[in-house]
Amino acid sequence: MRLIVGMVLVALAFAVPVSSAAPADSPSRNQAIIRQVFGRYGSQAVRVSWCESHWHTWAQNGQYLGLFQMGYYARSKYGHGSSPWTQARAAYRYFVDSGRDWSPWSCKPW
Repeated sequence: MRLIVGMVLVALAFAVPVSSAAPADSPSRNQAIIRQVFGRYGSQAVRVSWCESHWHTWAQNGQYLGLFQMGYYARSKYGHGSSPWTQARAAYRYFVDSGRDWSPWSCKPW
């Protein structure tokens, strides 16, 4: 019986990959999400986010957090979360509310 259980465990160890999911904070995945959320402004948003966070959701500079380094006031008004989807959507709401001109960000897409 032990031999059978041992053989099954060994077979499972080789059959199941250690991690089949994408990393939680993948810069290439985050870029794709930003492009999708920002639509026709996606290329600009990717450039701004690179400058702000190098596409990392965990980036922090004082009170500024996330892909777009949004401050406390902006996060409380437009939202924030740990996922790239949540951060990109919040930044998009801020971008639209500001007149689609990137004025809230230190980094510009040009």
